[in-house]
Amino acid sequence: MRNQIIGTLVAALILFFWQFLSWGLIGIHGNEMSYTPKQDSIIQFLSQNLEEGSYYLPTIRPGATAEEMEAAMTEAVGKPWAMVSYHDALEYNMGLNLIRGFFIDVIAAFLLIWILLKFENLTFSLAVMTSLAVGFIGYLAFPYLNSVWFASDSFPYLIDAVVQWGLVGGWLGWYLTKR
Repeated sequence: MRNQIIGTLVAALILFFWQFLSWGLIGIHGNEMSYTPKQDSIIQFLSQNLEEGSYYLPTIRPGATAEEMEAAMTEAVGKPWAMVSYHDALEYNMGLNLIRGFFIDVIAAFLLIWILLKFENLTFSLAVMTSLAVGFIGYLAFPYLNSVWFASDSFPYLIDAVVQWGLVGGWLGWYLTKR
């Protein structure tokens, strides 16, 4: 049990620090938070016209008929579109966000170790490949699928999947097989 706890905590720290590097110091995800000099006027307009929530524009009103949906979709082709997440108030609670993020990393690392310990003959390469498979499953199921439907760039998330889960797999492949 001690090995599982140590393995989990170190793996969670690897995930956590990679996420810090990826989103912060290295800036791999910089395109997801682009600056516009018109941000003040855009926010003002949104605050006067939207309630808090997520919006896909243009979209069909609830209860529209099939004919209205088809007409709206046909009319929208080739025109601008947007996805907006609007919130009434910006709240920075970095401490709580960091704690929550690390807690999620602990859970992910624990689940990976649980999977790895099911193998009768765990090897370094099996640990790395299994860890990468977990990373790819996460990448394919969310960031990549969103990029298919919403034309976003999922490449930074692919880098995350390979680097962070490769590092975690390397750590666990070394640590769990030396026992």
